[in-house]
Amino acid sequence: MPLIDSLATTPELAEVFSDPSVLAAMLQFEVALALVEARLGVIPPDAAALIAAAAKTANFDAASLCAQALQSGTLTIPFVKDFTEQVRKTDPKAAGFLHWGATSQDVADTAMVLLLQRALPILDRDLDLLAVNLRRLSDDHKDTVMLGRTLLQSAPPITFGLKIAGWLAAIHRCRARLNSSFGDALILQFGGASGTLASLGDRGLQIGQALASELGLSFPQAPWHTHRDRLAALVADCGVLVGCLGKMARDISLLMQNEIAEVAEPSDAGRGGSSAMPQKHNPVGCVLTLAAAIRVPGMVAAYLSAIVQEHERGAGGWQAEWPILAGIVQSTGLAAASMAEVAGGLTVDSDRMRANLEANQGLVFAEKASMLLASRLGRAAAHKLLQEATRRSLAQKRRLAEVLGEIPEAAQQLDSGDLSKLEDPEDYLGSAEAFRQRLLARQPRSSESTKD
Repeated sequence: MPLIDSLATTPELAEVFSDPSVLAAMLQFEVALALVEARLGVIPPDAAALIAAAAKTANFDAASLCAQALQSGTLTIPFVKDFTEQVRKTDPKAAGFLHWGATSQDVADTAMVLLLQRALPILDRDLDLLAVNLRRLSDDHKDTVMLGRTLLQSAPPITFGLKIAGWLAAIHRCRARLNSSFGDALILQFGGASGTLASLGDRGLQIGQALASELGLSFPQAPWHTHRDRLAALVADCGVLVGCLGKMARDISLLMQNEIAEVAEPSDAGRGGSSAMPQKHNPVGCVLTLAAAIRVPGMVAAYLSAIVQEHERGAGGWQAEWPILAGIVQSTGLAAASMAEVAGGLTVDSDRMRANLEANQGLVFAEKASMLLASRLGRAAAHKLLQEATRRSLAQKRRLAEVLGEIPEAAQQLDSGDLSKLEDPEDYLGSAEAFRQRLLARQPRSSESTKD
């Protein structure tokens, strides 16, 4: 992959969107078109065979194609010209049947769809792995208590298992939408010059259906040259997924701060180090995911800007799409792979979680004490009393239960049992486990069940 993209994709997805892969997808379209047209008697069978044979040995100069694309406004024109010449060297007559009835956008759009088709199983594999790892972590830590944190401040306790289940549920919802939008987007583009396939007479629909089947794509109701809503939905769903992965990465990176130290990413040799500070263990997977979450929204916005296209072929919007779409899918894949790796090797320090909870002097249980007193003194009086108790606890660096035991109004209402259990986190988890189970109940346990 290019060095400049080293933190923006994975090796597998870089290969999917590489120059050889793009050219292979364009060749795949041209060969499939020729084979289908020969099968249906539109072009001679020997011409299709020669085109298919030439594709196996085709050789292109990517730099030259790029230079010519800047002159023609599309990569397809120099590509078809170059490939035609390569076929012509074998058989001039066969070369004349290459690209029969198609237009440049048919090749470009279908090639991109074929690249998306290749990218989908890579995304699915990493998201499956992430889901398996998160479910295991959630089950392992269903009873692990930790501080809740609201506005980055300490709040009543939760379980780490519930937090993880929340991450997983959001990712599952995103996957359901993404699978649907991928299903809509993996669709043939074949419309000819202006979307009527007029050059193929009354055979256009038949050829289009056969071509879609040959390529393993869906066949649309009609060509979609300037109707980019399907791809727009796909990139938007990628954006939401990356945002949910970024939320998980943000939480983990904050929990990895030295002064909190409740979790840690995997620490294989060379991972997470610093060139200047040998003691550091940086949250590399989270950093890569957060970088994707910063990058993708702008690309999604750019793609949405490009869907306003003119008449039957866009001027500018269509030409803007390839790098945006490729960048979004690669960033999505990087975020998914990174968080799958993080979840697979996440170290959880449950003792540290409890220590951080206890270091709060019991102040996170002020709500619990207030609710106990409110039923006996009234809400306003209880709230005022707890304000004073928490002020004293902070000023004197003493535990809340101890301070409450010294305030007559509170001591008269709270017996020793109430005070002894006040700071017990397991006694103030409410419906945490019920919510965790409800979240996980909606999650599939196998990769097959994610692809409804």
